[in-house]
Amino acid sequence: MYSELSKQLQELASLPADRPMCMPGAFYTDPSQFQHEAATVLRRGWHCLGRVDEVPEPGDYFATQLLNEPLIVVRQSDGKVAVLANVCRHRGMPLAEGRGQTKRFVCSYHAWAYDLDGALMRAARMKNAGFDAKKCGLYRHNVKIWNGFIYVSLDADAEPFHYPELEALLAPYESEKFRLVHVAEEVWKTNWKCLVENFMEGYHLSVVHPETLHGYTPTGLARKLLGGDGYTSYAANYPKDVPSRGYGAPGLSEDERLRSTLFSVFPTQVASQAASLLVSISIFPLSAGEIRVKWTMSAYGDDLDDETIARRIALWEDVNREDREKLERMQVALNSAHALAGPLAEDNYEGTIRDFQLWLAKQDRAQCVA
Repeated sequence: MYSELSKQLQELASLPADRPMCMPGAFYTDPSQFQHEAATVLRRGWHCLGRVDEVPEPGDYFATQLLNEPLIVVRQSDGKVAVLANVCRHRGMPLAEGRGQTKRFVCSYHAWAYDLDGALMRAARMKNAGFDAKKCGLYRHNVKIWNGFIYVSLDADAEPFHYPELEALLAPYESEKFRLVHVAEEVWKTNWKCLVENFMEGYHLSVVHPETLHGYTPTGLARKLLGGDGYTSYAANYPKDVPSRGYGAPGLSEDERLRSTLFSVFPTQVASQAASLLVSISIFPLSAGEIRVKWTMSAYGDDLDDETIARRIALWEDVNREDREKLERMQVALNSAHALAGPLAEDNYEGTIRDFQLWLAKQDRAQCVA
């Protein structure tokens, strides 16, 4: 059965392309709407957990949580990256926290030990007839490595991760060759969809970021790029007279060097790909009004020296702070009975929000059929 908000989403998705509207405030504040999303679009989707060079060597790992699932991201002995359930198969104790390097995961409760691939290696004093070590390995989630990013889906029957048009758009940047230079996490008091929509529209750039971004990526130069089933993108173009921000991959065109290509892999990754700098934000929804934000910065080869990278990190900390302040203020106002659906700007400025809206509506329709 459709909820009232689901019905409104379908109605707005059916509007003519030249008359788009955004959803009302309750879409971002209603706890029951969040629970619906957690059980459907979020549970079924592919989520970016970070970069592969966060776990460069066998035994390197980090622990994280997506919705109600505790996870271990680990580099196995064979060099592949796995995402394991961070739950001991004996009594449910978490096996790892933070990040580190290990030869095996040992439960701190009863010392059950697991190999890097999740297989149970040892369970002391387990001699009862019902115990079968081969059936007590850690659950292995669906994993996809793409452009140097690690993605996971909590749905064992998830649709394949397949975005050939977006892959072609990003291919000249050689994203998989970028090296990690910074990782940070914090909690924002906003809805997960608000951050997706904010990051993926150029309409706010000159207003919200007059000192940090306007000089390089003014709103007036924003141009929508590709949008499709599960992703969207736009170009934050640079003025022709700005200083170079790095050369990047040899196959880049002049236009590609003079822009940041912003993209989103729905539901929860947003990223900015420039010639020499790649910034990605992974959104971990916690409730209707709270998210955990993990952002990574990566650089192309030796294009940028340490001093320049430090300045870029400081710049992005300021940009994220400016966005966070606006979104947290907006989250409070979205609870108002007067936070109604409003018109979206033209395609180059907010067409990406329309792409996101259409995708969410499609996911809801699929859930209703199921």
